[in-house]
Amino acid sequence: MQQQHALKVYKFGGASVKDAAAIRNLVQIVGEHRRTGPLLVVVSAMGKTTNALEEIFERAYSGIDYRPALNQLEAFHRTTARELAAGLGPHTAADINEAFDHAFQDLEAHLAGVSAQREYDEQYDQIVSFGELLASQLIAFVLNDTQPTRWLDCRPLLRTDACWREGRIDWLTTEASLRTTVPRLLGEANVLVTQGFVGGTAAGRTTTLGREGSDYTAAIFAYCLPAESVTIWKDVAGLLNADPKFFADPVRYPAISYQETIEMAYYGASVIHPKTIQPLAARRIPLFVKSFLDPAAAGTRIGDGQHAALVPAFIRKPGQCLISFGSKDLTFISEQNLEVIFGALAQARLKINMMQNSAISFSVCTDFVASRLEKLLRQLCDQFTIHYNTGLELYTIKNYDPASIGRLTTGREVLLEQRTRQTVQVVCRGGSEFIP
Repeated sequence: MQQQHALKVYKFGGASVKDAAAIRNLVQIVGEHRRTGPLLVVVSAMGKTTNALEEIFERAYSGIDYRPALNQLEAFHRTTARELAAGLGPHTAADINEAFDHAFQDLEAHLAGVSAQREYDEQYDQIVSFGELLASQLIAFVLNDTQPTRWLDCRPLLRTDACWREGRIDWLTTEASLRTTVPRLLGEANVLVTQGFVGGTAAGRTTTLGREGSDYTAAIFAYCLPAESVTIWKDVAGLLNADPKFFADPVRYPAISYQETIEMAYYGASVIHPKTIQPLAARRIPLFVKSFLDPAAAGTRIGDGQHAALVPAFIRKPGQCLISFGSKDLTFISEQNLEVIFGALAQARLKINMMQNSAISFSVCTDFVASRLEKLLRQLCDQFTIHYNTGLELYTIKNYDPASIGRLTTGREVLLEQRTRQTVQVVCRGGSEFIP
């Protein structure tokens, strides 16, 4: 009897599918795996496609001509398809063109219906989700040219609520749908290709799971099916203690626990989406972070078990806003005041990244979203004196020591600092963007 192999999940981000050469590299990585068992491939939009779609949507919503930008985006995808088709059978090239014809017609129809009189975030999800749909269709056709591959539209299967741009998963419905659908498709093909970042409501409307949410999608599939492992393919050697774009001499963690990783993700580590770890930890599914530039390299294993003492981790979150609430009559900031502030922050959908209170004031650091900040100010300006600063950066050091604090704060104006036994957070402005 032939041995049955467990399912593995691979996730490829935008950088790993950014052009024809990157997609050929993906095909090679998937080809190396295909003899070891079934594989589910989750892909992000190609390169900067999500940013381009955000711009196109914003123009449509504002009543500005979006067609030049849309034409440029379509030309990019079709040029990439032609470059790939040069090495594929003629039927594959025709299939890709037909799929793109339908996808771009559908996208244009959605854009034509965009209106400033309707819910912004709901319309956003319908438009921006096309990046993943286009990339996954193209990659599925290219893979199918050399090995049996099926494209899977995940929107009817990953059931979410109608919290636009941050859809919350209905786990029971999603698990039942995936366990019914995926095994049947894997009986027809050894590889499935689907989209990261997107889901769908019971009414059939597309939702997104939050920016960079494709990691989370991979974890959802792995949890529900369940999978043997998840591998996230990045342009770095594994999970690093710092972003090499902003910090010199980053160090790779060979192995790290779920708990350490989820804390780093919570504080803003860009390698892993914050929601990814919990479903994997619940079923003890290991997560590997590997480099698509060097697939044979060890990377990082995230899972259960002990590991060596960790070097300090530096985590940077740009685009921050520091908001301070003061009592107008110099009374203490009480629990009742905090209840009002927390409620308003939740209604404005402003996530607290750091907070600190004194006798007559309470400060929070949040991601800066102008429209959400304006909503918060309107709601609380009559009750509190409010001051805020934008254009800030929040730095977190996990497992800090004196040298790591000095390295981070030298040459920077620190507006707020907070320390616990293992973590330091500082809100800064000024200083060099690259930290030696």
